[in-house]
Amino acid sequence: MLHPNKKYYTQTADQEDLISIGTIGLIKGISTFDASKGARLATYAARCVENEILMYFRSQKKTASDVSLSECIETGKDGTSLSLMDVIDSEEDLFEDLSAREMHGKLREIMQQVLTPREREILTLRYGLSNQPPQTQRELAARCGISRSYVSRIEKKALKKLEDALSPFRPDG
Repeated sequence: MLHPNKKYYTQTADQEDLISIGTIGLIKGISTFDASKGARLATYAARCVENEILMYFRSQKKTASDVSLSECIETGKDGTSLSLMDVIDSEEDLFEDLSAREMHGKLREIMQQVLTPREREILTLRYGLSNQPPQTQRELAARCGISRSYVSRIEKKALKKLEDALSPFRPDG
């Protein structure tokens, strides 16, 4: 909505910004004014204020199409808001989940191919690969009825087998 007596009219919230920007233009005009060039201070300062405001409007046009990642894009019935960042985060999480699942599947496949049943059991329990918390070597020793040092030897041997089997897939291997 244009006001008939004002060249630049904006919403009330933006008027304070325009006053500040105009003040900056006035300060610049006064500090750069040169009376020897024949212009009047009022004319020169008014031009500086106008230029400062025009630059502000140009910068607003440039950023008008910018999108904020935290801006609300949808509000649920329960009042919770969804932002673009939430959508991006969940897509990245989905990608990471799929990637992790694929890696776990390949690891299980390789474990099946290169490890003995006992080695698979030790590594599965030791590293919590069966959706259970990882166990200590001492806990595994008690569970399997063997010494902790024997659990350690089985674990090291099994990890070495996996490392050798996975080396062709490593970027440096």
